[in-house]
Amino acid sequence: MKLRGRRVLVTGGSRGIGAAIARGCATAGADVAVMARSRDELEKVAADIGGRAYVTDLADPSQVDGLIARVEGDGPIDVLVNNAGIDEAGSFLDMSDGRIAHLLQVNLVAPMELCRQVIPGMVSRGGGHLVNVSSMAGTNSVPGLAAYSASKSGLSHFTALLRAEFKGLPVSTTLVEVGVIETGMADHVRTYGPSARAWRRLERLQLIPEIRPEKLAAAVVGAVEHGRRHVRLPRRDAMYPLLVEAPRRMTEWLLAGVDAQTK
Repeated sequence: MKLRGRRVLVTGGSRGIGAAIARGCATAGADVAVMARSRDELEKVAADIGGRAYVTDLADPSQVDGLIARVEGDGPIDVLVNNAGIDEAGSFLDMSDGRIAHLLQVNLVAPMELCRQVIPGMVSRGGGHLVNVSSMAGTNSVPGLAAYSASKSGLSHFTALLRAEFKGLPVSTTLVEVGVIETGMADHVRTYGPSARAWRRLERLQLIPEIRPEKLAAAVVGAVEHGRRHVRLPRRDAMYPLLVEAPRRMTEWLLAGVDAQTK
């Protein structure tokens, strides 16, 4: 799907990865809508790229309900980029009441719900593309990241299941599994002792180089335009998701030819 003339919605588009992806899509000729909680930052990004801002708190289920219909009141969405997410590092037992539900709502439930809302329109119009931004944390087990890693693991597997369930329909998926991005989002990991010690070990092994947001954005744009299933950065860490992906691909092979559409 060439992005020129297409409409793209990027969640978490006010800063970091989301802002970089929004700018990359706009440079490729797309009409880009950005979504986040922070009005001032979001509207600045929208103004910079000539797009439209939708101030939304994805942690609030009432704001997620019917969200795609509201956005599509200004035009149909051809590409949905589920990028919004919150990080979390610390002892699982020290998480405050409601924090797990809050994290899962933003990192997993909201992306699933937005996919559910947007896919019917994409199918009826004859095409669409879904991009779910996950993390290498969803494939490994660093101490202190239990809830965050679980949410990203769920998003990665959900994306694979979407591909299986909608096989034969004109909706493509790209799963983005990324390591450390130069946005400061990983700062929480460095402040919690067990996570920080694991982090330093991986740094000494040169397994977690930081990736510039612009590099990731360019990879996402390329994946959409060339129909690639995966974006995995840094490449030296690709062994983690490849190992996790193996049972999914085996099942895909075993179920080749099975009708996934007829009820």
